[in-house]
Amino acid sequence: MTSIAAALTDLLLTPGLELTEAVDRHFTPDYRQRTDGRWDDHSAFTSHIAHLRTVVAGGSVEVLEELAQGDRYADRHIVDITKTDGSTVRMEVYLFAEIAPDGRFRRIEETTLMLQGADGDRNLGSAR
Repeated sequence: MTSIAAALTDLLLTPGLELTEAVDRHFTPDYRQRTDGRWDDHSAFTSHIAHLRTVVAGGSVEVLEELAQGDRYADRHIVDITKTDGSTVRMEVYLFAEIAPDGRFRRIEETTLMLQGADGDRNLGSAR
């Protein structure tokens, strides 16, 4: 079974890993995500990650709490991002997910709380 730390590391913090491979490794073709009230399908999510890859220079993921039971997964994590312009963003994320039988995410619903960063970065979790 995947985890959010593994997924975010592959999606944003592993230079050279092709986008499609990173997405397919952790997310099903019928994947849906709601971030701060906005729903995206697999295609829109992939576009979001493609955009973030142009903005994110590096960072880390710290899982504070994590629970998996059957096909359900939940966690609370901190993401620290250094952007290509040198600025930094720190966000706390509360995440609930459904896991497909193959161990990949089928659905994630999350709420983000910006702990540090510019006002313009508040929508980083759903930026395009």
